[in-house]
Amino acid sequence: MEFNKKQGAGVVVGVGSALMDILGHEDHSFVEKAGGVLGGMVYVDGSHIDGLLPSFATPPQLVPGGSACNTVVGVASLGGAGRFVGKTGSGPLGSQLINELKSKNVHPSIIRSDQPTGRVLSIVTPDAQRSMLTYLGASSSLEPHEVGEDVFEDASVVLVEGYLLFNRDLITAALSNAKKAGARVCLDLAAFTVVEHARDFLEDLVDKYVDILIANEDEAKAYTGLEDEEAALKKLGEKSEIGVLKVGERGSYILNQGEMTRVEPQCGGQVCDTTGAGDLWASGFLYGLVNGYSMEKAGRIGSACGHEVCQVLGAGIPEEGWRRIKALID
Repeated sequence: MEFNKKQGAGVVVGVGSALMDILGHEDHSFVEKAGGVLGGMVYVDGSHIDGLLPSFATPPQLVPGGSACNTVVGVASLGGAGRFVGKTGSGPLGSQLINELKSKNVHPSIIRSDQPTGRVLSIVTPDAQRSMLTYLGASSSLEPHEVGEDVFEDASVVLVEGYLLFNRDLITAALSNAKKAGARVCLDLAAFTVVEHARDFLEDLVDKYVDILIANEDEAKAYTGLEDEEAALKKLGEKSEIGVLKVGERGSYILNQGEMTRVEPQCGGQVCDTTGAGDLWASGFLYGLVNGYSMEKAGRIGSACGHEVCQVLGAGIPEEGWRRIKALID
């Protein structure tokens, strides 16, 4: 796949839920008392999250979140051009999210709403599992007419997070308008439960609009119905130009127009938290693609980003981590 430089010299646009991540460490009993599911995600009201915050032994951190948002921030941190499209509340939390994006060199294409800004409380337990309590708030009120062709101006790649599959009109509008704007379209399947929910129309959506399809093992199985990884990868690349299968600690596989590339995992260090691992893998991979690198090198950058984010709490890689990643690129 080649990227035409008239498409904005490598601008990566992310479309998804504009959320603030609230990150804190606690034990399994805290997760249970909070009404969470260990290693899983449940939807709650915003007041439920707010009521839990004083209970943390150490005050949690607040950082911009959401899958596509994490990916675009990663692209910008690598030195690429990034834009994020989403919806926040009109209050201080929404303003904080916008200002944080600007500070990370991401252009925020944000619609403001009277609803409160969405947020996710991620409780990280000593075994590095994250249990999430999610309040979507304003992020869930993004409308199809708010993702018109204009927000994709100059985009080389548009990444649409799979969570938008819960809103069929919205994701169809985003994918369709991204294509009309001349961008390559990347869909990250996000979670196997999302794939199962949208299984009846997902394959047709991929066939019509998607150039790059990214999945982990569980998502690939839900999408293809296949246990065999090689067969699942082939199915991922059947209706898209590039199919990506991430297999955790074993690395990843990339199928580009029938040619398979295996990407070795980055190893070493203690896993602290897996929050954002898939999102940051996509950051490195898409950054590599828009800069014209080979599939192997783009995948290697993605692997390095996914590895580094697992060494820290949350989806933000510290500067020393970015320096190690950039050393692979030079």
